[in-house]
Amino acid sequence: MKALVVDDSEVMRKVLMGALSRAGITDVDQAGDGNIAVEKVKSGEEYDLILMDWYMPNMLGIEAVQAIRAAGSTIPIIMVTTEAEKSRVIEALKAGANNYIIKPFEPAAIVQKIKDTIGG
Repeated sequence: MKALVVDDSEVMRKVLMGALSRAGITDVDQAGDGNIAVEKVKSGEEYDLILMDWYMPNMLGIEAVQAIRAAGSTIPIIMVTTEAEKSRVIEALKAGANNYIIKPFEPAAIVQKIKDTIGG
């Protein structure tokens, strides 16, 4: 399994990579903003899961999700964000996200979200 972690915070990318490792996913690529994530997906890079932050420079995570879906990709995407309002959760799901987790989170909670999203 290969995952893409998209967050403008290097610290948060490391936290998410640790959570992925706990879920048994150690092949992890990183992107610091939505533009880079979209380019990686469009370039044909094969991912089994994307963890996407909402607020990033250059391109918001929600816009990146929309662009990835518009490109025809069905890679499971989990939004990882501080946005806790129900309307934002609905917006992310309508944009094409498969699941949603609110920061801060317990490592076990994100491991469970990953399992819920991709099975296992």
